[in-house]
Amino acid sequence: MQKRPTERQAGIVELVRADGFRTIDQLAERFDVTPQTIRRDVNALCDEGLLRRRHGGVEPALEHENIAYRARKVLNVNEKRKIAALVAREIPNGASLFFSIGTTPELVASALLQHRDLRIFTNNLNVAYVAATNDSFDVTLIGGRLRNRDRDVLGPEVEAFFNSYKVDYGIFGVGGIDPDGSLLDFDEQEVRARSAILKNARKSYLVADHTKFGRNAVVRGGSITDVSAFFTDCTPPDHILQMITRAGVTMFMPEPNAEFPTFYVPEED
Repeated sequence: MQKRPTERQAGIVELVRADGFRTIDQLAERFDVTPQTIRRDVNALCDEGLLRRRHGGVEPALEHENIAYRARKVLNVNEKRKIAALVAREIPNGASLFFSIGTTPELVASALLQHRDLRIFTNNLNVAYVAATNDSFDVTLIGGRLRNRDRDVLGPEVEAFFNSYKVDYGIFGVGGIDPDGSLLDFDEQEVRARSAILKNARKSYLVADHTKFGRNAVVRGGSITDVSAFFTDCTPPDHILQMITRAGVTMFMPEPNAEFPTFYVPEED
């Protein structure tokens, strides 16, 4: 089983994605380690599908499919935790919630662990594992065939599952947000499950960090203007901001230098 990338490796990925290319020597200088250490990191990241080798350095991988879940968990984790804390402030005790697949929804579940008496419905095994650590939560997990790589369940039974309930809040992420506002994912079943969540939640909360803007996931389903609220870590591109403002979508972002409470994130054994 592949190990989860370290914080340094996550930092390498973020730098390379921001710049498009970095040499081994540049990365070694940036992280104050030897080129040999960086090469080991780069080899591990390429094996995970996060980066791609190029002569003299490394570049972002082509994303025909989503990155493995364990690898995604450490990418932009501080930004995702801020998003999760913002969502937790908007959820009252005793609420009912849908949770979609994804690493940011999992962190939202962690941020909610100080709440009481939540009813949670999900196809995300990671969310169910986290939520089950609070004895006051009532957790319903859909049965079906597990996607081992992502630890979630997809398929027609998932759509039927979400269509069987009407809940207060739907918490979901996306693979990418197109410049025209379309919500994108890597799999048609992911889109159908998300659509069922949006349709059957009284309030729909989209959680996505800045790396999702312009990300090239290929399956389209819905628009950013369809959601009740959008939680992100920084101001979106101007055209997206104008779009959600016109649609009346509430946007939540952390204030500069704002302090956020830390919260417990259960680790898998």
